[in-house]
Amino acid sequence: MATDHSTDQARAPQPAATGGRTKERRYAYGVTALALAMALAMLDQVIVGTALPTIVGDLGGLNELSWVITAYLVASSATTPLWGKLGDLYGRRATFLSSISIFLAGSMVCGLAQSMTQLIAFRALQGLGAGGLMVGAFALIGDLVTTPAERAKLLSVIGAIMPTALAGGPVLGGLLTQHANWRWAFYINVPLGAVALAASAAGIRPGGRRKVRIDFLGGGLLSAAVAALTLLATWGGDRYAWDSPQIIGLGLGCALLLAMLPYVERRAAEPILPPRLFHDRDFNLAQVLGLLMGAAMLAVMVYFPTYMQDVRSASPTFSGVLLLPFVGGMIGVQLVIARIIPRTGRLRPYPIAGGALATAGMLTLLLLDTGTATLAASALTLTAGVGVGLVMQSTQLMTFGSVEQRDIGAASGLLNLFRTIGGSLGVALLGSVYTDRLHTTLNDQLGDADGGRLAHSSGRLTPEQLHALPDSLRDAFRLGVDHGLHGVVTGAAVLTVLALVTACFVRGRLPQRQQNSTAEQGATV
Repeated sequence: MATDHSTDQARAPQPAATGGRTKERRYAYGVTALALAMALAMLDQVIVGTALPTIVGDLGGLNELSWVITAYLVASSATTPLWGKLGDLYGRRATFLSSISIFLAGSMVCGLAQSMTQLIAFRALQGLGAGGLMVGAFALIGDLVTTPAERAKLLSVIGAIMPTALAGGPVLGGLLTQHANWRWAFYINVPLGAVALAASAAGIRPGGRRKVRIDFLGGGLLSAAVAALTLLATWGGDRYAWDSPQIIGLGLGCALLLAMLPYVERRAAEPILPPRLFHDRDFNLAQVLGLLMGAAMLAVMVYFPTYMQDVRSASPTFSGVLLLPFVGGMIGVQLVIARIIPRTGRLRPYPIAGGALATAGMLTLLLLDTGTATLAASALTLTAGVGVGLVMQSTQLMTFGSVEQRDIGAASGLLNLFRTIGGSLGVALLGSVYTDRLHTTLNDQLGDADGGRLAHSSGRLTPEQLHALPDSLRDAFRLGVDHGLHGVVTGAAVLTVLALVTACFVRGRLPQRQQNSTAEQGATV
């Protein structure tokens, strides 16, 4: 009898196929975990901004508004470098799961906060976990894939998630605030984070550990310096006079800490800020540009929705939609030049053009007043968004193109660190300007007595309560918000001018040896 080999083969077990399906399933879980973690980190920076007017109206504390953002940014920026070292010491998966857990715990207690002080403290806890989300996700890419082609495919998936989160965050924040409660701006993280935890456990294998030395002294100096600088920017001219002992002390303390940091880092076995990275001029310029543009970008994203809600009477949801020209312009130009620069090697024109456009866009926002049509006000943000996007993407490529391949991870982490520091300082400093301009306008319009009372109560005004005020008080408050936004965008314009001047010192081209690898990395942003 003849043997039917085809039947035997069909009935035989297929271990290779089964193993392939298992590998594919694990890979899908891993990608889901990384994408959700990055989405959480990006969403939380923009979703809260739309809810801030309602949060302040419920909890009070207008003078502390900027700290809701700043506490999160300071905590995440100060701990980002440490999370990378902890991943080497205890395993990347375990550290990644820990960072998600801390972030979720912080999100839950933020939603339960009963005062602005509690919310600020809980935001700091949330920021501790957020510091490990991005760095952990990027570090785990190497554990999920091994070839350049697979890495490029994975990075393209993640690259699509990040702009989606940035664009959708303000809208989602508005929807939750308007139709549920502002507390859901934080609670929404819990189900997403739970899925990320489960996907991480199923899709990411426990990685190896290596013996490392954590630069606690360097990390402590950096954290203290960032905190001192942020306090100086927040309190200066508001809680304390600029020439007060408190502000002068903070300034001297920050300068001393920063002066000690290079000395400590040169002697650290594994420095948190590797000195060799700062030997290249373009790398240093990229960090300065990232800091300046991070400050300008986040200030607009935090205070423009406030203007839309308090002056233009936009709903929280619609105020998020109205920010889309700014975010869309920023993301669109990033995706375009991420592919153009690595192919041509020409770098210098883009940060210069970005600085010029961002400056023009910020100055254009000075046209906003209490009578500006809502859609026109929204459209005015487009130019600033395009300019910010040009600088942000070119600094990413500058950073990658200025270091060796072995330092790509550290360099990317440092760029994110400087951007985050810039964002925290920008929100703190320009937030003080906003509050001062608001209170000054109220006093000028209503007199010291009535203006002072409205200024004092403004920290507890929701948009709905504002609309119920008498016409004279409502008009004065709207004018104060408009003047406050003018102060913010004027400060942002100063920052973008500094970025433009800095960009003029960038060299003309990427190094030839870096163009191919930079193209692969740059296409992710």
